[in-house]
Amino acid sequence: MKIKSISIVFLAFLFCCILSTTANSQPQSIMGFSPEAAQNQITLEKTFDQLVRPEHLDEWMKYMSARPHHVGSPYDKKVVDFMAEKFKNWGYEVTVESFQILFPTPKVRLLEMIQPTAYTASLAEPPAEGDASSALTAEALPPYNCFSIDGDVTAELVFVNYGLPSDYEELEKLGVDVKGKIVLAKYQGSWRGIKPKVAAEKGAIGCLIYSDPGDDGYFQGDVYPEGPFKNEYGVQRGAVMDLPSSPGDVLTPGYGATSDAKRIPKEEAPSLTKIPVLPISYHDALPLLKALQGPMAPTNWRGALPLPYHLGPGPAKVHLQLEFNWDMKPAYDVIAKWPGSTLPDEWIIRGNHHDAWVHGAADPISGLVTLMEEARVLSELAKSGYAPRRTVVFCAWGAEEPGLIGSTEWVETHEDELKKKAVAYINTDGTSRGYLFAGGSHSLEKFFSEITEVVDDPVKKVSVLKRRNAVELVNNRPSWSYYQLGALGSGSDYSPFFQHSGIAAFNLGFGGESSGGEYHTMYDTYEMYKRFKDFDFAYGAALAKVAGRTTLRLANAEILPFEFQHFTETVDTYTEEVIKLAETLRAQTMKENKLIEDGSYLLTADPSETFVLPKVKEAVPYFDFSPLENALTQLKAQAAKFDELIKKGVKTGQNYTALNQVLKDMERTLTRSEGLPGRPWFKHFIYAPGFYTGYGVKTLPGIREAIEQREYKSVNTQIEKVAEVLQLYSGKIEQANKLLE
Repeated sequence: MKIKSISIVFLAFLFCCILSTTANSQPQSIMGFSPEAAQNQITLEKTFDQLVRPEHLDEWMKYMSARPHHVGSPYDKKVVDFMAEKFKNWGYEVTVESFQILFPTPKVRLLEMIQPTAYTASLAEPPAEGDASSALTAEALPPYNCFSIDGDVTAELVFVNYGLPSDYEELEKLGVDVKGKIVLAKYQGSWRGIKPKVAAEKGAIGCLIYSDPGDDGYFQGDVYPEGPFKNEYGVQRGAVMDLPSSPGDVLTPGYGATSDAKRIPKEEAPSLTKIPVLPISYHDALPLLKALQGPMAPTNWRGALPLPYHLGPGPAKVHLQLEFNWDMKPAYDVIAKWPGSTLPDEWIIRGNHHDAWVHGAADPISGLVTLMEEARVLSELAKSGYAPRRTVVFCAWGAEEPGLIGSTEWVETHEDELKKKAVAYINTDGTSRGYLFAGGSHSLEKFFSEITEVVDDPVKKVSVLKRRNAVELVNNRPSWSYYQLGALGSGSDYSPFFQHSGIAAFNLGFGGESSGGEYHTMYDTYEMYKRFKDFDFAYGAALAKVAGRTTLRLANAEILPFEFQHFTETVDTYTEEVIKLAETLRAQTMKENKLIEDGSYLLTADPSETFVLPKVKEAVPYFDFSPLENALTQLKAQAAKFDELIKKGVKTGQNYTALNQVLKDMERTLTRSEGLPGRPWFKHFIYAPGFYTGYGVKTLPGIREAIEQREYKSVNTQIEKVAEVLQLYSGKIEQANKLLE
């Protein structure tokens, strides 16, 4: 599809119009810019806004989500070629890198209940009325969990709520053992891969996962196609590799899956599940749950299906048989570079993935088309003579869905080059209508907040910061005076950049007013998106303006806009949290042990149910947090000094090369080469996905998880390691301060 370009004459006219409207306005400052450069940047951004066209987002989504395009599918390659051609036509230096990865697809899927009655699960998603895309089932992968092992198991069924470690503690108290059983867990509560991981640790031999309508279905609203929520046949596909240990290709752990890479045998791959696992619909879960007896599930475990939620085990007995095609497939990364005019060896990287479990209109295409529009607009600006100071790299990653594979393999392959050149990474995995949600490096929080003050919500016509602040107030949370970035966990392509390579990162998107149940189902289609998500792509255009500014300001800043007061305050909060966590766990353990020892615990049990007295837990010792607190004191002093020095402003024409080299590497200082305990791939010591949450973040992860998992002997060691990281970070700020002086 050909897109008409805007003429150079028109661009020049547009620049003149904007200059005339801003000439008499009060000067505006931007972090990292001298006053003169800031005015030029503001003019550039206004032109950028004028050039963003929502209809392009609509057109490109319609094409790219028209057919299923999972890894290795014919339409996946068509999407790749479509994007590469667009970037080339816009004037970018384009390469398509291919990695050979293991990508299992279903060969046999059988789930049947054999006692007390017979039932064979349909394991299918029928077409939805009015949605032609949902009828293309022959081209789509059926519902399955990628990187489940093959298996053929028969056993009694046990309902385990969300399948979290805390749920198994509750089952233990109720006398329910899953050893040798097949567990049935609800989606949500954690990342899906945690459920078979914990089930296997507890001795289960198989795992089923379903979406309960209480969380994701008719309890939330009308179901598809009448409404956006998950209908009874919808199934969430998804990877279940051990993502919190390491993402990427399972046969090349820690290094790029290039054609000549050495691959470990599949049987030795540490990321595969230990038991077979299969996702099912709540249509197929209903007869299984109906057949369960045993104790009633705790009140807060019960969903919205019309039945009493029993735990089992049995009398429901099920047979689960899974077999996969363990094939090698290509993962394509589209890399489009616009060289910097002044600092070509400093890179601002803007990315999102292109592969989907099925059509992927919302996930990931809604975020990908914003990236493409940003790239198109930048190329139009270039026709009028603009060039970014730093190189801008637009990336469309392959094989994200099975485990962040395309981005991880690219980062592992180009790690040395990225250490020299990468400044920051900006990600947009998906977007819809509502409020701006953003996570990222807190050293860039003040910088990002400035952007949220000047981009307007397309409906409410107030800044996206004010709109988001309204949400905080409505939910009885403290008002925001600046945009507060969330901490980054995992679940998208920022992870290898941020937590493995120590590159400052963002993950951006709008949401909150377009909830639905299409995630990873056959029904994540263009038709669904147009009806229930961002029908006019107004919020997609707004995201292009937010992410576009983020990219352009980082690319053009004279001094990279890092600052350290916000980061310091954030880490101070994390420190208070882990100290309180230890105190709370100590008090809770003392109380529970006392109740167990004097027999009072039994008084809390329902006399009609079986109740097993918990074991006495190891007492929580007192930990020495002084190294961390001392490091924070040093950090606060250096951050305050930097803040004072940077207030003197940026001087036009001054050479800040040495300072920028220090600032560029700040985030990397928060990593350690040995990585986190038990998972060396994750090297960031301030942020990481939780070992038992998967996507959800754990801050100060080494310390926090040692306390949570009662590995008390390692807590003080982890405190010392984080303290050393913060001391090195303070030393880097001190270097920056000397250069500013």
